[in-house]
Amino acid sequence: MSVLPSAACHLACGAVALLAVASAAPAHAQGKLTAQYKISVAGLPIGRGDFMAEISADRYAAVGGGRAAGFLRILVSGEGSVVARGAVANGKPVAESFSATLDEDDDHSKVTMSLDNGTVKDLASESSAHDERVPLTDAHRRGVIDPVSAMLVPNEGLAPSACRRTLPIFDGRRRYDLRLSFKRMDRVKTDKGYRGAVVVCAAEFKPIAGHRPDSTLVAYLADGRDLELWLAPIAGTTVLGPYRLSVANLIGSLAIEAVRYETAPLPAAEAAAAPAKP
Repeated sequence: MSVLPSAACHLACGAVALLAVASAAPAHAQGKLTAQYKISVAGLPIGRGDFMAEISADRYAAVGGGRAAGFLRILVSGEGSVVARGAVANGKPVAESFSATLDEDDDHSKVTMSLDNGTVKDLASESSAHDERVPLTDAHRRGVIDPVSAMLVPNEGLAPSACRRTLPIFDGRRRYDLRLSFKRMDRVKTDKGYRGAVVVCAAEFKPIAGHRPDSTLVAYLADGRDLELWLAPIAGTTVLGPYRLSVANLIGSLAIEAVRYETAPLPAAEAAAAPAKP
């Protein structure tokens, strides 16, 4: 599905992401997020994505997917899906497993990995593309978070502190940092669901390893682009979810924005098993 929808799968669903130190959540805190996103460039639709997460007192699970849409389907085809599960410790998600599949014109790939306190323990990565990449080392597999779990940002409410962190992301093939800083507070009015305040983070993308050295997308993102990540609350928790991601370019911003962002507290008896895809 070309570079944009595949990036969208990792950024918006589970495609550029979030997690770090935060305050402890109340023991009873648990909730559910169901979101759908439109992906556009200069206002023209190019794809769509889904994201669902369930967070209990001690477990979480999240699934996401993205695909080409609109006029883009004439040029390329493909779709991707991601799943992540883990524990909730001291109010923050701790990744334990991650899987992703991507089917597009020139690359069919599958990744599965397990993690233990930020260290990759088992990793299986398959791809039909055989291109040169910046080598990964064992050090690149330590102190990391997967791109889906990273979409769940622990923070005590909507506050600038949500943006004061660096996110060390590893998707099984690529290792990169997303450095966040507070930009502003804003308000949103979703077509279906949430209406209210969001915290807007400026984001700086730093590729580290696993990427193609001649990648146009990597060079573009790393070249000081105006990236923004908007975060909205997930009811019943002290976790924020992804509402909007935008990347400025010469013809108009690439935007991944929620058209549906519905959250609700979960009954105490419900655990965070893998949610069904929205």
